[in-house]
Parts: sequence; C-alpha cells; structure tokens
Amino acid sequence: MNAEDEKFMRLAIECAGQAVALDEVPIGACLIGENGELLASGFNRTITDSDPTAHAEIVALRSAAARIGNYRLTGTTMYTTIEPCVMCSGALVNARVKRLVYGAADERFGAVETLFRLCDNDALNHRLEITSGVLADECRSLMQDFFKKRR
Repeated sequence: MNAEDEKFMRLAIECAGQAVALDEVPIGACLIGENGELLASGFNRTITDSDPTAHAEIVALRSAAARIGNYRLTGTTMYTTIEPCVMCSGALVNARVKRLVYGAADERFGAVETLFRLCDNDALNHRLEITSGVLADECRSLMQDFFKKRR
C-alpha cells in the first residue's frame, strides 16, 4: 500500500462516517483526478434519498461527472471502503474510470473480485486497474460495528 492510497482511503473512511450519522450503511467513496485532485466524494444515501441507486460510488460518480460536464471520467481513481456491487462496478466501467482502490471485500455482493470480475473482464470494452485490501481491517470494522449495533 502506498501513501497516496492510504491518504485517499482515509478520506473514503471519513465519508463512511457521514453515512453512519444518517443511519445509512457506512460506505464511503472518493474520486480522484489524474493530477491527484479530489473531484468528488460520497457516501451511501439510499435511505436518505429514497433511492436504491444512491450508493457511495454512484453518488461520487454523479457529482464528478456534473462537475466536469462529462460522464467519461478517464484517468480517474475511485477509492471506496467496500468492494463495489454489480451496479457500481458497471458504472465504474461505463464511466471509464482508470483505477479502483477498495478496502474490504464484500462476500455477499462484491462484483470486482469476490463474486464476479466485472471491472477487469476481458469481454468488456474497458477494464480498470484494481487494488484491493487497502486499510481493509478498518473498512471491515466500520461495517461490522454498524450491523452489530443494529441487531
């Protein structure tokens, strides 16, 4: 793990904390431009927005695309605390994100490496570079602690 990956994963973890404050599942994400600038960040807002698509990654992608005026987010890196689901993985591919860095694997819904390989599938017209396991223990603990409190 390099220092830049740790720095931006910590930002994604901070975003996940904002989700907790709203009693949302604590997943956070941030999208970084090719020059290292923060383009957008997000956290799960499905309950708050009554929107099943308002996952952290989608929130960040939408915000960044609106900011730059283009749905193609080439050269960017997405940092997210948990392995993206099928919907988010597909959105990352469609947005032409260059690289994905995630914290903990998602054994139930992970579509990047755990259940499927959507982000680097040879059948698709775009593939992402993938780095997994960055601050995985911290990211996993966020989720486990959240669900322990709800039970």
